[in-house]
Amino acid sequence: MKVNDIRNMSAAEMEQKVSGLKEELFNLRFQLATGQLENPMRIREVKKTIARIKTIQREAALKENA
Repeated sequence: MKVNDIRNMSAAEMEQKVSGLKEELFNLRFQLATGQLENPMRIREVKKTIARIKTIQREAALKENA
């Protein structure tokens, strides 16, 4: 997911996306443990996307308080 796409999301949409990605990450880790994971790079992509969204949320929070 691109940063500009994330910046155009509302706060509620970002929270919803993060919760969905966390659930996906849980499932991917479970698949990795059971040996069923086809694309291990997907774990990295999901983790980075979560970090991007959380960073943008933090930027917005700091901008509000400043």
